Amino acid sequence: MSKVVLVTGANSGIGLALCERLLSQIPEGLQLCLACRNMQRAQAAHSALLASHPAAQVALLHMDTSSISSIIRAAQEVRLRYDRLDYLFLNAGIMPNPQFDVNAFFKGLFSSSVITMFATGEGILTQKDGVTPDGLQEVFATNLFGHFLLVRELEPLLCQAGQTSQLVWTSSSNAHRSAFSLEDIQHQRGTQPYSSSKYASDLLSLALNTHYNKQGLYSSVICPGFVMTNLTYSILPSFPAFLWTLLMPIFWLIRMFTNTFTLTAYNGAEALLWLFKQKPESLDPYVKYHSLTSGLGTNYTQPHKMDIDLETSESLYEKLLQLESEVRKKLMEEQEEASCRI
Repeated sequence: MSKVVLVTGANSGIGLALCERLLSQIPEGLQLCLACRNMQRAQAAHSALLASHPAAQVALLHMDTSSISSIIRAAQEVRLRYDRLDYLFLNAGIMPNPQFDVNAFFKGLFSSSVITMFATGEGILTQKDGVTPDGLQEVFATNLFGHFLLVRELEPLLCQAGQTSQLVWTSSSNAHRSAFSLEDIQHQRGTQPYSSSKYASDLLSLALNTHYNKQGLYSSVICPGFVMTNLTYSILPSFPAFLWTLLMPIFWLIRMFTNTFTLTAYNGAEALLWLFKQKPESLDPYVKYHSLTSGLGTNYTQPHKMDIDLETSESLYEKLLQLESEVRKKLMEEQEEASCRI
């Protein structure tokens, strides 16, 4: 029986690398669905995958995880196309308008904390968040809440008798407890919405295991390491090309001393691929699985305990359920108003 796999944010970066690696290692018995916001890029990714794997079953799905209505429409489409879902890779994410502290960067560059600075971005990055048309903080909606709502919408496909299904969250080494607050889960009052949203995904994964394991649904979290993707390059949009050229040898040199510098999307997808091959019920819900690359270029996966607790994860879960109820109610009211105008 073929495995049905849905990947969000699959048109580039780690999501696309995962799809390529899955098709390379599992040429038969795989149905891939690429859920993407930008359909032009999605079409290009689709063409590239089929060029390498002409016989592959690869479908596209238009979905914007920052939009409530888009998620609901996409989930309806998924339920029409498939009778079950084996894997849901929750990979889509944004870090909008990152602000880079140049002084902190060059100070850290010549300090003992240089590796930590590059690996986590701690101390050198802040972000200016936006607000979606639904009235939610953009980073929170895109990285966390949209995925939560998608899981809720796809419960009938994910939770089936006699079947185990797996959720896999792409988190980050930038997921810090200090950036997250239960009193401000959308991070409206802070300057680190990306870090907050990634820490919240760590918490949510634990809560989902608590509530769904008995229904055969399991959740895990990965960290791709320091990867050079569009998200990374957007951190320093004003950097000229030659400066990136100068920095890359430094990154490769640092990789000789730390295994977290995976650098390429292919390497960063290592933990995602590793989890695909595991029995989900055998995995530790308190662990984040890290993609790592040795100085000689060998990829491997290693578990690290997360700085999370059950009480906080349950509180977040309850707050997300409450917010879900509110946004669904608001959406219904807007639809009713639109119907009346017609």
